[in-house]
Amino acid sequence: MTTSEKALRSQRLNQITNEPHSKLDALVKAHAPFETRANFARFVVAQYLFQSELVDLYNDAELTAIVPDLPARCRAEAAKADLADLDTEVPAPVAGAVKNPSKARALGWIFVSEGSKLGAAFLIKRAVALELSETFGARHLGEPEGGRAEGWKSFVRTLDSLQFTAEEEAEVEQGAIDAFNRFTVLLEQAYATEAEPA
Repeated sequence: MTTSEKALRSQRLNQITNEPHSKLDALVKAHAPFETRANFARFVVAQYLFQSELVDLYNDAELTAIVPDLPARCRAEAAKADLADLDTEVPAPVAGAVKNPSKARALGWIFVSEGSKLGAAFLIKRAVALELSETFGARHLGEPEGGRAEGWKSFVRTLDSLQFTAEEEAEVEQGAIDAFNRFTVLLEQAYATEAEPA
């Protein structure tokens, strides 16, 4: 079957997540994470919460069999180091994290997490204005080894090549939508629990 007969899975995922993605982008802008370091620290709290919830998926044996470099792609530790740089406490977990999803659903979550590395290319430039960098305060936005574009392309090639049942197709789509919705919840939480000014 040629790819022109059926939209690639990754393209379909981009289409069906367009609405939650747009909502999330608008919410991020509303919180103005690049106005002050304090605002940015809240953004990192959300990033850390999201990435820490995905650690088990990034280290899952079944998923690593599909994407061998998956464990190295996880950014939870980078976000944790950023929190330390920003003198921000590591947040407590927020109820509602993804638990033991099916393989297809898990790949939907990872699709969203990996895709966010492309957007991070623009965010890191803005973080520089706050005197943050890939080695201080904005590590989780840093360029992955091998480059952003290549890392994303290799992940998408693998995802698009998998043989899924109709049920699995529905699960990967649901996983991607759930991931955007979850990040939205965590972002709201991170900015709602803003530390009182000292």
